[in-house]
Amino acid sequence: MTEKFYYDNKTVRNFAIATVVWGIVGMTVGLLVAFQLFKPAMNLGTQYTTFGRVRPLHTNAVIFAFVGNAIFMGVYYSLQRLLKARMFSDVLSKIHFWGWQLIIVATAITLPLGFTTSHEYAEMEWPIDIAITLIWVVFGINMFGTIFKRREKHMYVAIWFYIATFITVAVLHIVNSIELPISWFKSYYVYAGVQDALVQWWYGHNAVAFFLTTPYLGMMYYFLPKMANRPVYSYKLSILHFWSLIFIYIWAGPHHLLYTSLPAWVQSLSTVFSVMLIAPSWGGMINGLLTLRGAWDKVRQDPRLKFMVVGITAYGMATFEGPMLALKQINAIAHYTDWIVAHVHVGALGWNGFLTFAILYWIVPRIYNTTLYSVKLASFHFWIGTLGIIFYAVPLYFAGFTQGLMWKEFTPEGLLKYPNFLETLLQIIPMYMMRALGGTLYLTGVIVMTYNLVKTMAAGKLVADEAAEATPLPAVYVAQGSDKKWHRILERKPLLFLGLSLVVILIGGMVEMMPTFTVKSNIPTISSVKPYTPLELQGRDLYIREGCVNCHSQMIRPFRSETERYGEYSKAGEFVYDHPFLWGSKRTGPDLQREGGKYGNAWHYNHLFDPQAMSPGSIMPPYEWLIDQKLDTTTTRSKITAMRSLGVPYETGYEQMANAALEKQAESIALDLRQNNIKVKSDREIIAIVAYLQRLGTDIKAK
Repeated sequence: MTEKFYYDNKTVRNFAIATVVWGIVGMTVGLLVAFQLFKPAMNLGTQYTTFGRVRPLHTNAVIFAFVGNAIFMGVYYSLQRLLKARMFSDVLSKIHFWGWQLIIVATAITLPLGFTTSHEYAEMEWPIDIAITLIWVVFGINMFGTIFKRREKHMYVAIWFYIATFITVAVLHIVNSIELPISWFKSYYVYAGVQDALVQWWYGHNAVAFFLTTPYLGMMYYFLPKMANRPVYSYKLSILHFWSLIFIYIWAGPHHLLYTSLPAWVQSLSTVFSVMLIAPSWGGMINGLLTLRGAWDKVRQDPRLKFMVVGITAYGMATFEGPMLALKQINAIAHYTDWIVAHVHVGALGWNGFLTFAILYWIVPRIYNTTLYSVKLASFHFWIGTLGIIFYAVPLYFAGFTQGLMWKEFTPEGLLKYPNFLETLLQIIPMYMMRALGGTLYLTGVIVMTYNLVKTMAAGKLVADEAAEATPLPAVYVAQGSDKKWHRILERKPLLFLGLSLVVILIGGMVEMMPTFTVKSNIPTISSVKPYTPLELQGRDLYIREGCVNCHSQMIRPFRSETERYGEYSKAGEFVYDHPFLWGSKRTGPDLQREGGKYGNAWHYNHLFDPQAMSPGSIMPPYEWLIDQKLDTTTTRSKITAMRSLGVPYETGYEQMANAALEKQAESIALDLRQNNIKVKSDREIIAIVAYLQRLGTDIKAK
């Protein structure tokens, strides 16, 4: 006997609209960022629109607003149909949707205001982190509540990936977000230096794995067979693909830190697992593409399948290139260059973007009980989007190759051929222009899609509650025949599946992190390294606020080309008081680890005021507001107290005299500037940031 019930399409519609709206917003901000890299005037002359503040706004908007809403759209649509059940709670669905949108809005407001933790892909401050945790729990309750009341006994492969996504993202977010609040808009990470770097890139890489990859693989396994009207190529391959992927992926994060101060054994371990990662990643790609065997005529006619094919191919390319970039010989050239930016965007624009577009074109006509307004416009979107990816990625690959090779080139006499960092930057400006063209083409396609979907919605009417019926599961189910196989049994036990997934993903992180945190010899201390003075600490926070880490690294690798250019290579013990670490992931400007004492205070002042006057051709925006804005010293006491609680050896009671020490050091810098005909008050923000820059790398002396 069958039961009648109704699928919730309203929540799916809401997430679909949010996906499109935030997609346009995030990509428009990305286009602004692309223009800023060759036309500094596009920083718009305000402190809220500089590259350093806008770039994290772009990455978070695309990852959590565009892709995040797309994930929830795809999961809410497919989960109900795979389980033959309405979502567990309409109230939780509404809380999830509106809560997620409020988080996005809060992020969009706070990041340009300079409220940032500086951790890549996790820049949001602690109140937003707590909100993310709560809404993620709401999503989990809603998902598992639906699984428990299902009418389909076995959980299909897509649901495996949804479960792994939920539990892993929860673990990643919580571990990476352990912060000590200073105020409502400021916190310090409890980890420091090398340990903070390890946690951040364990999170950063696996956010790509379990937010940008596993849920999309789940959606691929559902929507691709539906679009092609064919079964998944191999059930056995999907089992192998799933378990090997979630086990291996979690080990690979430290490959973002090769040749840094991270312990060598962790770097080597991540390289081994990164290379192993090719197998499960390509297993998923092959399973997807071979699902289309015999259906290539349909692919040629259906733009949704074209999006799918190119998206899955982009996934295969990115997951081949990632392990290759984890090889030390390749990483030595590629790291800190635009090669990495190109690699990331092949995955983001091709894999995430194109699969999202295909799913939107599939879902919207169905929940509105109509047909797509224009197949021709969808085909136009496919081709202009593909051209956009090509024009975006190819120039950046050449830019990356150019940077990596020019940085390392020596003359026959053994001198750096390009000692001035700016020489390498000027060579790649035309490539930045072509990248902006590619972004423009890609965004144009998204706008065309939006028009197509709006017209499709107008032609139909939302079926908010879609009628369905299915046979309920018996109270007691007895496995028979092939159901006795171990994985078939596991597919009927969601909590066991969740627990096993948790164990599998915890192994790699624990093996890599626990020795790094508990074995003291892994992070040897250096007696000459002292805590920052109060003024330097305030200046460091301004450096973080302005997003300087988005363009400048603070990690000199042990290469002759880098030590000749920048100075003594970086040691793990230099960063023991850095909450958070600021090693950076891209060099749009030179490394700053040995900046202290390299130039006078007047040079730094003038460089921040007018970068182009000091370095003709520079694309760095001016920071005039640092001269006008008064340094907020009301936070000094709480910052010193917080740092001491995190293990920084400030004397007991030092917070009481910290501002007096701050004012004394600030006055000495202001006096030096006056002697160079620069009149600036000692209580201005620029004094603090100059103090921080002059401190960098001065705790140790080269032999």
